[in-house]
Amino acid sequence: MRSDSVKTGAGQAPHRSLWNALGFTEEEMRKPLIGVVSSYNEIVPGHMNLDKIANAVKMGVAMAGGTPIMFPAIAVCDGIAMGHVGMKYSLVTRDLIADSTECMALAHGLDGLVCIPNCDKNVPGLLMAAARLNIPTIFVSGGPMLAGHVNGCKTSLSSMFEAVGAQAAGKITMDELRDYEEKVCPTCGSCSGMYTANSMNCLTEAIGMGLRGNGTIPAVYSERIRLAKHAGMKIMELIEKDIRPRDIMTKEAFENALAVDMALGCSTNTMLHIPAIAHEAGVEIDLDIANEISAKTPNLCHLAPAGHTYMEELNEAGGVYAVMNELSKKNLLHLDLITATGKTVGENIRDCKNLNPEVIRPIENPYSEVGGIAVLRGNIAPDSCVVKRSAVVPEMLVHEGPARVFDCEEDAIDAIKGGKIVAGDVVVIRYEGPKGGPGMREMLNPTSAIAGMGLGSSVALITDGRFSGASRGASIGHVSPEAAVGGPIALIEEGDIICIDIPANTINVKVDDATLAARKEKWQPREPKVTTGYLARYRELVTSGNRGAILEYK
Repeated sequence: MRSDSVKTGAGQAPHRSLWNALGFTEEEMRKPLIGVVSSYNEIVPGHMNLDKIANAVKMGVAMAGGTPIMFPAIAVCDGIAMGHVGMKYSLVTRDLIADSTECMALAHGLDGLVCIPNCDKNVPGLLMAAARLNIPTIFVSGGPMLAGHVNGCKTSLSSMFEAVGAQAAGKITMDELRDYEEKVCPTCGSCSGMYTANSMNCLTEAIGMGLRGNGTIPAVYSERIRLAKHAGMKIMELIEKDIRPRDIMTKEAFENALAVDMALGCSTNTMLHIPAIAHEAGVEIDLDIANEISAKTPNLCHLAPAGHTYMEELNEAGGVYAVMNELSKKNLLHLDLITATGKTVGENIRDCKNLNPEVIRPIENPYSEVGGIAVLRGNIAPDSCVVKRSAVVPEMLVHEGPARVFDCEEDAIDAIKGGKIVAGDVVVIRYEGPKGGPGMREMLNPTSAIAGMGLGSSVALITDGRFSGASRGASIGHVSPEAAVGGPIALIEEGDIICIDIPANTINVKVDDATLAARKEKWQPREPKVTTGYLARYRELVTSGNRGAILEYK
């Protein structure tokens, strides 16, 4: 066992003395040592139940013959961090989480891991750690929040942000805004739409690193506790069979994840996280493959913010495995891949029926014949940008309009709420990329303001930053190269005509090459916004969004 290095032999007597100090018995020390990586904290609603999940995992590990040892991983609540300097610290935690988990697992000679994430960055962060460490690992998330209810209708956090825009536009009163405030987030759990946290927890199932229901069983259901116990038991089987993350997270497994991503209509943030996880697994993902998979993968689900169904309904309809079963009917998945269940993808999804064709469209009757995410290229984004196509209204799939240019999110929000943005405009927010931010902030506030003010079907927004999974509309992010490194988005001027054609996967500014070249000659790099601390170190190492905003060591 790997853990022999910290517990077996005369030379390890000092180590054993410290295990004794922790209260471990000889019987426990003879068993495999299983790290239980819990993201429990008291500031993220999706994590407030993870103490119960961790206790259930520990019980499962012990029942199956292992010794569970819990240690923490951090997590930022994107909703609380939104719209201020805190959002600079969201994406960057993905690498802190991966690094700290690597440190803990290797420093203590652990034999396996059960990872317990839930919200946006600690799911991919822990998947990156699992791929990097390559010791037997399984995931069990904390589960999604139940939908809220306002005025007799189900709702979620995206409606809350849009209500702020509606109040600013005089469409609802402060009392109505407070009604949303009190009712949209009724339970613990990751916010109830197909936002980034739920997207990544569902894709953890699709890629094979979690058990059935990992992405969809609501946080408050007792079934989630049973799932956690089973995950704790399953890690012992993975150790016995020596099934490791890189055995599971192969190139074909990432292709499966992308197909499920397209069918579900996941957050555009998956286009950052999938390449970053793959990179740690030794698999390089070119975003062009996303369009190749999207072109043949129907979009089967319209969960919030794209539609009016929520995670609890996806769970009741059969969950991720039911979606995968639909995709398998047209041979869109690799079915012979091993997974953390100890079985193949095909064995996992066999007989998993679609129980609600209104929530999961049958593959013969999809919302669209192409997937929920599109990767665009053009003279604004020669290295690519991304949009959640399934959340764009039909009339905005092709759009042409004048650029309204802002060099930070705050200036754009002031203009939107001040009534300075009108139908037909294309809002450009730049210098918010991985380096420029630094930290690549999410733009949920401006997209929600646009929607709340009734401009969602007539105004587009493009940025070298990124969007929350709760954003909807023609919200095009991850523009690469970013403005901070002299990407063409830095050269756009107020009033330039921008042409967006999502079906054709193109985005261009109507400015000739000679003019763009002349503008580039005059362009000067901006002084860094942050020069000290973790963000300054991150800025020096991070790559553009098209590469997953991975850290590149020089």
